[in-house]
Amino acid sequence: MTGVSSTADALSAVGVRDDTLSIEERGHLEQFGYLDLGKLLSDDQLVRIRERIEALLAEEVETAGLEAHREAGSERLADLVNKDPVFDVCFTHPRFLAAAHHLIGGKEMKLSSLNMRSPEPGAGHQGLHVDWSNPVPDGDLQVCNSVWMIDDFTKANGPTRIVPGSHRSPRTPNEELGDPQAAHPEQVLVTGTAGTVVVFSSHIWHGGTVNRTGGPRRGVFSYYTARAHGQQTDQRAHLRPATAARLSPAARYLLDV
Repeated sequence: MTGVSSTADALSAVGVRDDTLSIEERGHLEQFGYLDLGKLLSDDQLVRIRERIEALLAEEVETAGLEAHREAGSERLADLVNKDPVFDVCFTHPRFLAAAHHLIGGKEMKLSSLNMRSPEPGAGHQGLHVDWSNPVPDGDLQVCNSVWMIDDFTKANGPTRIVPGSHRSPRTPNEELGDPQAAHPEQVLVTGTAGTVVVFSSHIWHGGTVNRTGGPRRGVFSYYTARAHGQQTDQRAHLRPATAARLSPAARYLLDV
C-alpha cells in the first residue's frame, strides 16, 4: 500500500476533491442523513452487473448470500468484492466515497460489506431499524450505507424506506415506535432510475418494502464503517489471490487488506 496510509490518501487517489460534494449536498447529508447522488452507473455497467448477478445466483443457489446474511423472500449475494471487478465501482466511486466519508464525520473508514438484495414478488418488507446497536452520542456517526439501483426503484417494487433526520434520534425504532413494521408518517421511499445511487447514514431509521410487481428489484449495498470497528464481511479472510492482484493501493486500503 505504498503511498496510501490513510483514508485521506485513498480518497485522493481515487479522485475525491474538496469540491466533489457541493456545500448544499454536505448540508443535506448533515440535516437529513441521506443524499441522492444521481446516476453513477452507465448503461453498459448496468448490463454487465445484471448479467453477473444472474450468473452468480444461478451458480450459488442455496449458498447465495451466506458470507453475510440470508433472508426469506429475498435473493441475496454477498462478498461481491471477490466475485467480479464490475462491482469495484460500488466501493471506489469518488462521489460516493466523499459522501460516505462526510456521513461518518471524516473518520478513518473501511468497507464493511458489498452485498446484493432483491426482494421477491410479494415479499421484502422489513421493520424500521438501524445498522448499529444503539443511538450514538452527540451525532458521533459510525456507519454509512448506500443503495446502487441496478433496476429502476419504483414505489411498487420494494424500494428502501427511510425516515429523514432520524440519524440524529436519541432512540432506536424499537425503543421509539409502537410498531416498527408499520409505515412511518415521515418516511420517504428511495426511488430512482437504474444506475442511481442513494447514500444514507446507517443510523437513519430504514427498511425494505414489499415488491408488489412480478419483476426483480436488484440493489447493491455498499456499506462502510469507521475503521476501528469490525467488518460485516472480513475482507482479509475472504480475499482471493486474483482480487488482491487487481486491486490498487487505494482499494486495498479501503478494504483493509
